Amino acid sequence: MENYPIRTKNAADRFLILLKTRGPLSAAELAAELGITSEGARLQLLKLAEEGLLQSESISRGVGRPVQIWSLTPLGNARFPDTHTELTVDIIQTIKTVLGQEALDNVIKAREKNQQEKYHNALAGITGIENRLEAFASIRTGEGYLAEWRKEDDIFLFIENHCPICCAAAHCDNICTSEMNTFISIIGEDVHVDRLDHIINGARRCVYKIKPATVTV
Repeated sequence: MENYPIRTKNAADRFLILLKTRGPLSAAELAAELGITSEGARLQLLKLAEEGLLQSESISRGVGRPVQIWSLTPLGNARFPDTHTELTVDIIQTIKTVLGQEALDNVIKAREKNQQEKYHNALAGITGIENRLEAFASIRTGEGYLAEWRKEDDIFLFIENHCPICCAAAHCDNICTSEMNTFISIIGEDVHVDRLDHIINGARRCVYKIKPATVTV
């Protein structure tokens, strides 16, 4: 259930987005995903590597020759913006210094309330967990999170391949807690939500496991 279709005409961006959302891939896998030749994919990968946006490593996948796998470098990841990074971090530090931690906590709570109201209004009238996940993923993708969802048996996974507020969250733990509270509020009361992967803790993406209350795992 992908909510970030790769429609851009820019070849470089198509490669970067695919590697950002799917993780490390071989030239053949990228070519198949993008509908181009393997040779065309290799040429583009080499060009992006020369620009410092990609890196590669050879890994063994069982019998046969090692496979060259491509992934984003820190510079490549920087192509996906962290919204107003310096200003946001500066504001957080200023509130802490001038007004104290309690004031910062109150600001985060107020943001959480505003976020929940915005999302609830946008999802008004949309029922069913799959429909709400689809709509919410579309909204979050529009905000820069490159969101998608999928169903595995009776469990749902909600995936955010990028965090545009990562730097701010790294300087304020309450932001991630607030995001989790908002997510639970949006998905519904009859579910259990656990965060499996967390960008702040070094993961490539944030992954939430959503389990309907009636499901036993």
